[in-house]
Amino acid sequence: MIIYPAIDLIDGQCVRLEKGDFAKKTIYEKDPVVMALKFKHEGSGWLHIIDLDGAKNGAPQQTALILDVQKKTGLKVQTGGGIRSVADAEKILDSGIERVIIGSLAVREPNVISSLINKYGSERIVLALDVKIENDVAYIATDGWTKTSELSLDEALTVFSRMSAKHVLITDISKDGLLQGPNINLYKSIAKIHPHLQVQASGGVSNLGDLKTLNENDNAGVIVGKALYEGIFTYGEANNLYENASC
Repeated sequence: MIIYPAIDLIDGQCVRLEKGDFAKKTIYEKDPVVMALKFKHEGSGWLHIIDLDGAKNGAPQQTALILDVQKKTGLKVQTGGGIRSVADAEKILDSGIERVIIGSLAVREPNVISSLINKYGSERIVLALDVKIENDVAYIATDGWTKTSELSLDEALTVFSRMSAKHVLITDISKDGLLQGPNINLYKSIAKIHPHLQVQASGGVSNLGDLKTLNENDNAGVIVGKALYEGIFTYGEANNLYENASC
């Protein structure tokens, strides 16, 4: 299981939001390079960087900064936020970023994923599906979590599986930024129905035990943010649990 330390950017600063609410923002570090180097020194090989300004405004806003972080740290990067067209995704991929994360665009125009996978390969595309649970059914949320579609998570995964999607990032919005534990049952269900997908869990990781449980569930990756920023555990401590955590 790869542990991805999260860097969420607003105005070039490292922040965390609570359940995606821009009004509930905490700034943890003004210089993302400083934060990224900290994660690198503790053993990380990857960064998960989200352009929250891009997500809010509907177009990437901080790509140059993200490239600067990549260049100065030498870390692999998967990034998203505000990607609303094929051109947006291609610009990021052509810049040398390892993976692009695509969410709302994929839900609105599923064939975009097929097109990008055909051009760049499935390894470089991360399908991001953010969900809200209603009556025990996970529905896809889009546009910075401001809209909920009628498309269920299972329906979406079935569609994208046919397109040879490999990496899927799934976030339970109700868990995000609250340090109350991830939605383990959700990830178990996905693993059972779609065992071929490389699922990255996101939202709610609160302690090293959560990482252990996700690893035992055969999650391919996990995004960790607030627990690191609040000092509940360090990336180094998490990295020591899994020899392949930063591969």
